Amino acid sequence: MPGRAPEASGVARWVPGIAVVRTYQRAWFRNDALAALVLTALLVPQGMAYAELAGLPAVTGLYTTVTALLAYAIFGPSKTLVLGPDSSLAPVIAAIIAPLVVGDSPAEAVALAGMVAILAGLIEVGAGLLRFGTVADLLSMPIRIGYLNGIALLVLASQLPKLFGFSSDSDGFIDAVANFVEGVFDGESVTASLLLGAASIVVIGVGRLRAPRVPWVLLSVVVSIAIVALFDLGDDGVATVGALPSGFPTPTVPTIDWGDLASLLVGALAVAVVSVADTAALSRSFSAKRGHRIDQNREAVGLGAANLAAGLFQGFPMSASSSRTVVADSVGAKSQLTGVLSAFAIVVLLVGANDLLTDLPSSVLAAIVIVASFALFDFKTIAWLARARRSDFAASVIAMLGVVLVGVLEGLLIAIVVSLGVFVWMRWRPHTAVLGRLADRKGYHDTERHPNAYRVPGLLLFRFDAPLFFANAPYFEERLLQAIEDQPSAIRRVVVAGEAMTDIDSTGSETLGLLLDKLDARGIEFAFAELKGPVKDRLRRYGLYERLGAGAFHPTIGQAVVSYADDSGAPARPVLQAKPDESKIDEDTR
Repeated sequence: MPGRAPEASGVARWVPGIAVVRTYQRAWFRNDALAALVLTALLVPQGMAYAELAGLPAVTGLYTTVTALLAYAIFGPSKTLVLGPDSSLAPVIAAIIAPLVVGDSPAEAVALAGMVAILAGLIEVGAGLLRFGTVADLLSMPIRIGYLNGIALLVLASQLPKLFGFSSDSDGFIDAVANFVEGVFDGESVTASLLLGAASIVVIGVGRLRAPRVPWVLLSVVVSIAIVALFDLGDDGVATVGALPSGFPTPTVPTIDWGDLASLLVGALAVAVVSVADTAALSRSFSAKRGHRIDQNREAVGLGAANLAAGLFQGFPMSASSSRTVVADSVGAKSQLTGVLSAFAIVVLLVGANDLLTDLPSSVLAAIVIVASFALFDFKTIAWLARARRSDFAASVIAMLGVVLVGVLEGLLIAIVVSLGVFVWMRWRPHTAVLGRLADRKGYHDTERHPNAYRVPGLLLFRFDAPLFFANAPYFEERLLQAIEDQPSAIRRVVVAGEAMTDIDSTGSETLGLLLDKLDARGIEFAFAELKGPVKDRLRRYGLYERLGAGAFHPTIGQAVVSYADDSGAPARPVLQAKPDESKIDEDTR
């Protein structure tokens, strides 16, 4: 296994592109160039499709793609991660800017989306530099899956009218479905658009399953453009992309109504959370595959730089793309030069061949988005959660319903609140156990799982599986006192197994002090086992360590039991009838 490369320092730490230039090997170029060729075929139609999904002109998707690839090549730490317009972010962007756009004003929508990208980029760069890049971990896996499943349903509902050849302005999932059904029954569908879009869904979807390395998206785009041009379908009602502006925009700060800034800032925060979470998860996955280790703070800076660049060049917020990263990785991309070459190819298209996409049907772009929405669904994990952990399954479903029924931004807030709620609940009412010893295996085990476990007369071994803090301190006291009452013999000493008690806050220390008063009044001694050093340090600051005395802190539960047995004369363990078969020890029953 190769050793880890030395950690970069100074400017090179935050500008990884410098190291890539210094260490680039000429032998990599063939792989990077081939990957760029294949990747460009995917980037162009997807970028345009996701721009329209966000409620923006299709060409802005290409501007976003170019700036994302170039900026991340300079500031991004991952060698193969591909950034660009994303199907999970596009509905979020639409939800942010749609209420603020006055009338039908594409220029205003572009300016608002650009400002969201700049604000999100500033948040992401700031989070990375301040080492808050891991804040997106607040979105747990079940919550992220539920949120993305909700986004997938919204995307699907919003693209069905375009697939059928007509437009529909909708507010939310239910409204979108209702308007789609109404449009179909009112005869607004365009048969040619539907046939082109449906055929593209079949070609892309089935083709990826049968031959994933073939550029099915590009083939669908090329064939559909040829059909529209050959049969003049644009004159028969088939909506097309139309002529794209020639050239590439110059950098400029978007002009907005500053009264909208507060709304844009809230939206940018949501964008930052979603994009950092998606990018971090994808970066970790591909870096682990290659044996690399990625700093999430540096990843946040790279993502933020890409969003800043997009905002200055009439783009919109973007994130990492799993489908495009998989393509780049599968064809052997070695470095971010792949992205640079792809960006160059797109600029050439915009400058010298922008009319090639004029006859691209909007229904085919809708088909590309719909196929992407299918990829967002994760039925396998949802089914696994339903079997493995009902609380996580419920949280995932709540997050999905929040997005579908309430809205994208509101759904994201619900997802974060649910995620934090699950976290707090697990520590508010943690698992507790009274421990005993079995005759045929090592260690001390939960007596509820093993009712025949031996309990030393007069000794209560009590385990609390969480840090002790303000929310669960009363529960700790309640459960421990109840355990004392439930024991078959009078308790003379309580030993708390504190391996999982990684912290004790001031409220926990106060509760512990009052508990000691109650136990002292009943003549019951108190001790800890397996308590971590930092927690002992806190008890020293609270004054509880000195009150208990050094002898009340035991390295292991076994030593705590032996200490009590020596003091009381009680047998420390059950009498073994035969030597236990230690090969059958099941650690899962502890």
